[in-house]
Amino acid sequence: MVFGLARRELRPRVPLRPGEGEKHHLTSLEGLAALSLDALSSVAYGPEAIVLALVTAGTGALTATLPVTLAIVFLLAALVVSYGQVIAVHPDGGGAYAVAKKDLGPTASLLAAASLVVDYVLTVAVSLAAGADALASAFPVLAHDKLLVCLAGLALLTAVNLRGVAESARVLMLPTALFIVAVLGVIVVDLLRSHPAAVVGTALSLPPHETLGLLLLLKAFSSGCSALTGVEAIANAVPTFRTPSVKRAQRTELMLGALLGVMLIGLAVLIRRDHVAPRGDVTVLAQLTAGAFGTGWPYYATNLIVTLALGLAANTSFGGLPVLMSLLARDHRLPHLFGLRAERPVYRYGVVALALLAALLLLATDADTHRLIPLFAIGVFIGFTLSQLGLVRHWAREKPAGYRRRALINGTGALLTTLAGVILLTTKFLAGAWVVVVAVPLLMLLFARIERYYTAVGEELGLGRVPDPPDRRTASLVIVPLGEVSKLARYAIGVALSLGDEVVAVAVHADPDKSRALREAWDRWNPGVRLDVIDSPHRSLVQPIVDYVQCAAQDGRQVAVLIPEVEPRHRRYEILQNQRGLLLATVLRARTDVVVCMLPYRLGL
Repeated sequence: MVFGLARRELRPRVPLRPGEGEKHHLTSLEGLAALSLDALSSVAYGPEAIVLALVTAGTGALTATLPVTLAIVFLLAALVVSYGQVIAVHPDGGGAYAVAKKDLGPTASLLAAASLVVDYVLTVAVSLAAGADALASAFPVLAHDKLLVCLAGLALLTAVNLRGVAESARVLMLPTALFIVAVLGVIVVDLLRSHPAAVVGTALSLPPHETLGLLLLLKAFSSGCSALTGVEAIANAVPTFRTPSVKRAQRTELMLGALLGVMLIGLAVLIRRDHVAPRGDVTVLAQLTAGAFGTGWPYYATNLIVTLALGLAANTSFGGLPVLMSLLARDHRLPHLFGLRAERPVYRYGVVALALLAALLLLATDADTHRLIPLFAIGVFIGFTLSQLGLVRHWAREKPAGYRRRALINGTGALLTTLAGVILLTTKFLAGAWVVVVAVPLLMLLFARIERYYTAVGEELGLGRVPDPPDRRTASLVIVPLGEVSKLARYAIGVALSLGDEVVAVAVHADPDKSRALREAWDRWNPGVRLDVIDSPHRSLVQPIVDYVQCAAQDGRQVAVLIPEVEPRHRRYEILQNQRGLLLATVLRARTDVVVCMLPYRLGL
């Protein structure tokens, strides 16, 4: 045999993950397309959340939209600068979980993991709900079926991700560019007009029931902070950039901050100038689009582009949460099955878990964007704060040149995000934020309990320690449950003879005539193996074999049970085969300590 000359098609080919292989690394523009859509698409619901908060004081209060937006953009600038530092310090990926685990300890890492899980699930739910709102703005007939639209979109995303169709920066460049052009086009064209080109939606009666004071401004600010979600995505994915990855990632973060800031301020200016108030069956962004382009084809095209962008933003969680869950499984904080990766680069259990959680959330809130938003940003700001505090701890410990200035930058970012998180929590607590307050500690407790279980299992198994020499067992016994003499019996007995020192076949029959016929057939065949026939007057097949195996194992011998199982070639015939072997295997594993082996006999049908 000549080694190293295997034919190419015989070599295993497992698709690479994003970032594996030089051609998969991202340029700055590709990184912007692949990693910023979550953040940029938030302009579809962030400004509207501000408007809905302010309008409770009357339409005159909408003039405060711009000052509130400027405060949010200031916070955005602080986050962009701070995450530039995160990128430099953690070039292997500066996710909140990794940073907290390295710099803040196990409890902080549990908090980061729990908040990220909540954030990823809510990203899917909010993006799909906002996408359904945008679609209903263009096609009002869908206004009463938004939940169905969201669930259909979720099913499509789940199916695509289970198939392992990974995101590609080149594929996302066109939707991202179209979205940026569409939103900037709405801003520029609308600013050039003296009055809106068209008005869409039905007028709503909005009597004021609050006064425009500090509390209302804080509510509006906390609602608008939902537009900052996704800013951390670039810092989480530094290794996917081409060399020099740090500089490219920092440049992409600045581009994201600039684009998002311009969009938010531009939309706020239009809302203030045109006194855009909520109207029935349309979003605020759809109203601004109609004001810029009228109700012709550009209006429909823009809403469809926004829907597509929000759908792709939801898809980012399908790339993020399963990977996070695999990291938690590797750290023994989630069941290890979440770390299993299929031949395609897919963590399927994580994908399914995300889909189920998002579906439950959509059903619970009836796919109402404005009921989801109060839950949304709190988890995000927990991650923001932990990332910045982790860097402050890093600078204090390492003390590189200029560490005080860097610590001041990250400390300021941590202070601002902490204040924003507190404001979010206090102003949105009764509006739904209490759910996150309950969910995050419960997830932390779950992770801690799972980790404790795996630690106890490791102690019991002696993992990491050199074990004693293995015990030499006495002669082994292989028991083969059979029903009659056939090719299946020949195959099973042949395999059993190659596995153990002694082989015995066991059959269970309730009819004495059938038992006699089986013994006669066995004697004529004479395979050189003893046959024990158990009478079962009550026609029980599993329990007599279990009792037989328990008796055989009492003398300390190593006992193995080899269960032959017929497997049809086509899945559609599986239901026609009895599942007695699987039931027997399950009961034996539950009630005995013997080795249980399933032996497939594959049919040609």
